[in-house]
Parts: sequence; structure tokens; C-alpha cells
Amino acid sequence: TYFPSRYLIVILTFACTCVCYVERVGFSIAYTAAADAAGVNQSRKGIILAVFYYGYAISQVPGGWAAQKIGGRSVLLLSFVLWSLTCAFVPLDPNRTAVLVTARLLVGASQGFVFPAIHTVLAQWVPQNEKSRSVSLTTSGMYFGAALGMLLLPTLVEVRGPESVFKAEAVMGIAWSLAWFKYAADDPPPSENLRLPINGPAKEKVEDDDGSSRNSSKVPWGLILRSLPVFAIVVNNFTFHYALYVIMNWLPTYFESGLRHSLREMGSSKMMPYLNMFVFSNVGGVVADRLIAKKILSVAGTRKLLNSVGFSVAAVALMSLPSFRTPEGVVACSSVGLGFLALGRAGFAVNHMDIAPRYAGIVMGISNTAGTLAGIVGVDLTGRILESAKASNSDLANADSWRLVFMIPGLLCIVSSVVFVLLARGDRIFE
Repeated sequence: TYFPSRYLIVILTFACTCVCYVERVGFSIAYTAAADAAGVNQSRKGIILAVFYYGYAISQVPGGWAAQKIGGRSVLLLSFVLWSLTCAFVPLDPNRTAVLVTARLLVGASQGFVFPAIHTVLAQWVPQNEKSRSVSLTTSGMYFGAALGMLLLPTLVEVRGPESVFKAEAVMGIAWSLAWFKYAADDPPPSENLRLPINGPAKEKVEDDDGSSRNSSKVPWGLILRSLPVFAIVVNNFTFHYALYVIMNWLPTYFESGLRHSLREMGSSKMMPYLNMFVFSNVGGVVADRLIAKKILSVAGTRKLLNSVGFSVAAVALMSLPSFRTPEGVVACSSVGLGFLALGRAGFAVNHMDIAPRYAGIVMGISNTAGTLAGIVGVDLTGRILESAKASNSDLANADSWRLVFMIPGLLCIVSSVVFVLLARGDRIFE
């Protein structure tokens, strides 16, 4: 039976995002265990957890540019080799702050190349009628990886110690690198060459502000940065990652300190929020492709509908989360919130390839920079909020200590969904 090469590329990019998020969740779990044992306070924990995102932020746009110039295959391979070697050789010692900060900056900078490069690869390989579900499957690897990390890594920390998490992540990273090196390519074979070439000197038509067009072989930076549809994607990417990174980095602390409940005792239930994201992300992709293919809604209408439904339900769930005082209630509420947040990715996250297929990696780099800034702001701000609440109430088990933490991403979801409805488009703007 014929198995199209593009399916293998999508599977490998799914595995790519999966491994990346095993690493991110793994560091949060391992460092939290080591830091708590060493008596590190919440504010300092927030700073260390946020350092990754500084490196991640500075490499997003360069990652998109590099992927367009030299190809996504090489950029992804270099990224994985760098962060995997860092995990392999850097010790996890919460008292060696300078070493940890340097290592997390390097891992963040390396992983910052991943998503712009992936979007460059998928824009080259994936045809229009498979776009939504291909991107949704690829990005759902994030949630599957987070779920695996939440399920397996607390036990690994308990049995082998926090340092073992770094070694396991390094092995996974190197294994993926070998598979990508062997099977991936920048260009699809002639039988699957369904996209216009991304790389090379070919000139493309670019629309000016006055509606006229011009030919250019250069990236239209000014038009991209001034574009309101791009702004809509950027705002929603910021909100999505603010909510995701706050929950990813601080949900373990919420269970341990807010509910006084051990993560290890929760068994497989702790992975449900991320499994829900995996399911809803792929459901959103399939629904979007069907709505567009059957012409039930336009591309723009489909993106706006899924984005609005996803973010609106997520807003309600996030703001309700502190009201749940049992592990089962928190798991259920966070599962609904993250699941519908992932559904919204079938709106804004695929929209890069709708409006700028040739520059998908670059636009993704710009919007993901905003998402990374959300990680820096959200993770650090949450640590400061909790430290302040602890000073006032002397007890993080009080639900009031956490209300502002989850209120902020909930309100951001509401504002972002309105911005997307007003400004987003579904047609090609730059090509």
C-alpha cells in the first residue's frame, strides 16, 4: 500500500513536539523536586522556570529566517542536537544558579528554532485540504508529550532522583535526531510536490497597503509587522501560551501546596488535562478541514468559529479552577480548560499558513515570540503573586491565594477571541 512521504514528515514533526514538551514538563517536575528539597523559595523558582523562555524568545524570528534560508530539516536537526547534549551534560543542582540559568537559556534558544522550522516544512509538504489536521496533529504532540511527562516522570524522580529526568530526555532527543536525519527532507518528491517552493530565488507577488502588487524576492518585513491579521494571530498566541505555561509550570505546585496532595499519588489522572488537549487539538483540525472542504464556512469563518468557542469555554474553566478543592475536581476543570484551549488552535495556529504560506515560518516565529514572552511574564508573575499571597495569608492552601493566578489567563482568553473575530482573515495576504 502506498504511504505518502508527507505522512511520515507529519508523524516525525508530531514526535518532535512530543519530545520537546516531555523536556519542558520534565524540567518543571525535576527542578521543583530538587528546589523544594533545597528550600528554594517560590519567587526564585519562578525565575529559574522562566529563564527557558528568554532563550526561547530571542531565537523565534531567527529560527523562521534560518528555516526559510537553509531549510527546516537542518534547523530542526541542529536544534535537537544542541538541547539534547545540554540535558546530557548539565547537572541539576538548584544551588548552582548560574549553571542552571546558562543551561536553560541554551535549551530555550535551541528549542526556539523548532516551531518556525516545523511550519516552514509543513507549508512545503502539506496540501491545502490536509492543512488543519496536519498542523493540529503536529502541535498535539505538545500535549501528548506533556501527558507522558506528567504520568511517568514523577515516578522516575521518586525512584532514580531528579537528575535521571535530564538523562532520559537527552536519550529521547538524540533518538529523534537520528530518525529525522535518516528520513526527513526539505523538498517533497515530485509526486507530492503540491506546494510552491519556500526556498530559493523565485520571486513572489506581495500586496502593498494601497492594494497594488509588486514582485519581491525579499521577506516583506514591514507588511508583515503592520498587518492586522498577523496582529490577531500574535495576540491569540500570547494568550494561549500564557495559560498553557502557567498551568504547565505551576499546576504541580498547585497540587502539592494548594491541595496538599502528592502528584505521585494521583496516578494516571494527572495526565488527563494534556491528553484532553491532544484529543481536542486533533478534533479541531478534522472539524476545520471538513467545514472548509464542504464549503459550510469560509476559511476565515472556520478559524474564527473554532477560535472563539475554544477560548470562551477555556476562559470560564480557568477562572473557575480555584473553586475546586479536590484533586479530581481540579483535574476535571483543568482538562476542560486546556482541552478547549487546544481546540482554539485550529483557529489562530493554522492561520499562519492561510495568510502567508510562503512566510509561514517567519510569521510563526513572530507570533511564537509573543507566546514566549507570555511564558516569561506568566511564569515569573505567577511566582511573584504566590509569594505575595503567601506573605499575606501564610498558606498557599487557601483558594484565595490562587484566584488571581487563573483569573488573568481567563480574561486574556475573552479579549483575544474578540480581537481574532474582528481582525483575522483566511485568504493569502502576502502571496
